[in-house]
Parts: sequence; structure tokens; C-alpha cells
Amino acid sequence: MARPLRIEYPGAYYHITSRGNERKAIFKDNTDRKRFLSYLESAYLRYGAIIHVYCLMDNHYHLLLETPKGNLSKIMHHINSAYTTFYNVKHKRTGHLFQGRYRAILVHADAYAGELSRYIHLNPVRAGIADLPEKYTWSSYQYYIGKNNKPEWLATHFIQRYFEHNNLSVQDNYANFVSAKIFENNDNPLDRTVASTILGDNSFIEKVTEKHLNHRNRDRDLPALKELKKIARIDLVYKEAKVVLGYSDSIARKAALYICHQFSGKSLKEIGEHFGICESAVTLASYRFRKVMQMDKRLEKIIELILEKLNL
Repeated sequence: MARPLRIEYPGAYYHITSRGNERKAIFKDNTDRKRFLSYLESAYLRYGAIIHVYCLMDNHYHLLLETPKGNLSKIMHHINSAYTTFYNVKHKRTGHLFQGRYRAILVHADAYAGELSRYIHLNPVRAGIADLPEKYTWSSYQYYIGKNNKPEWLATHFIQRYFEHNNLSVQDNYANFVSAKIFENNDNPLDRTVASTILGDNSFIEKVTEKHLNHRNRDRDLPALKELKKIARIDLVYKEAKVVLGYSDSIARKAALYICHQFSGKSLKEIGEHFGICESAVTLASYRFRKVMQMDKRLEKIIELILEKLNL
């Protein structure tokens, strides 16, 4: 089974989910839920975890958390291990409580934190266990709308600052933002996740890949790493092609276009805009270069060298 790709660095934001083994309940009563929340607090106190959003369902939970120290693995080991020990002792059971590894999606917070918070807070409504999010006790929504005083370990200010835009209170603006999607079950920002690992636009993915992934060796048990490395920056592809094919700028340009079309994960529109041609011309130019390469083994080996340098 493929391992999940973990990307850890100081200041990273993640959407976390962890489900019960065989989708069984991980919370049987409110004592369980309160104890789990106490481990979120201890993760804040001991490891510096910043919890922005949470929602406890019967057989899984959601978190939007930030890691100022870049220590996601330690935080999650603390939360899940401590809670499993408590749960097993209390309910006189042994073995795994959670189903496999937790899922952690790296999030471009400035672009998606608001949407994700809404998605998380609407979980009880979508599941049919509450008709309104404010009627569900075991989520952070109550604190975002000012219904109750928030605990010290819960950070609401990062998301709430996006709702300081009119004469209404931040709490009212956020409540209106969430209620606007109560009856839309198909609006899931996580559907835009790339390689089951990153939720963000291309520039964010490129930045993360360049800074935190390009130094990693390929691993057949980490297919997400291979997929993300394919999302190469067009300017870097062109730059590398010019270095290797310095004897001909024309061939370097054609080679870069071919590599972007075949291996970069970029759209025809993005490639065309960079090279100043239309989308159909991108496909045609790539096809023509491939035909030339098939007749020139030396050129084919040069392209393989460029791909190796780019980790594609």
C-alpha cells in the first residue's frame, strides 16, 4: 500500500482527518469527546500546535491546524496515540482505534482556510445529525459566531480577519458565509486537492515542490511525490533546456515546449501563454519535436538528461 506523502515545515497548515478502524465509532459519549479535546489542548501546550478549526463526528474527526515548529508527525502521534490509550482503557478493548494513517493535506491557507472551515463546520449538517451548524456542540463553529467563549488553544482570528469587511460583526459575517452553503452538498474544496496531498494554486504547489520536495529521491511507495514533481515551472524547464542545449536557442525553446507539454502537468493554455502561441499550436509543436527526436537518438538522450535534471 502506498504511503502518504508528508510535507512538514514551520508555518504549514493542514486539513487533517482520521477515521475509526472499519469506520467504527471513535467517540461513544461526551466524556470521550471532552478527553479528545483535552489532547488538542496538550498538543498546543507541548508542541505548539495551533488549532484553527475542529469537528468531532462519531467515527472520525476533522482539524485545520498550523505547525509553527514544522512538527506535524509529533503532534499527530501525540493526539492519536494518547486518545487511543485512553479509549482502550476506558472501553476495555485492545488494538488499533484509527483506520491506518491519518490523512494530512497541506493547505494554502490564505486561499482556502475560509472555505475549508465552512466545509468542516457543515459536516454535522451534511451527515444529518444537526439541521444547523450552531446546534452541534462538538465543533469550533460555536466560537466563530460568538455563541460561547473560545478555549485558549483554539485560534479563530486568522480566519475571522477575512470577515471584517462591512458594518456587520465578524461573527455575523462568518455565520452568513457558512449558512450560504448549508443546502449545497456538492461544494467540497478538497475536490481540488492535487496528488491527494496539496490544496493550493499552481504557484503554491510549485513553491512547495521546489523548496521541500525536489531534493527527495523518487520512491515507488510515494506516488504523490512523483505526481507533484511533474508539476514543474515552465521557466525552470526552459532555463534547464537552454543550459543543456546552449548551442541552439531555437532547439532549446522547442525542447522546453515539448517537455512542458508531455511532462510538466501544465495546461495547454498555460504553456501557450508562456511561449506566445495558441493551444493547438502547442500540441502541434510538441508532436513535431517528438518526430524529430525519434530520428535523432542524440537529441533523445539530451532530453532524457534534461528530464533527469528536472526530476521529471
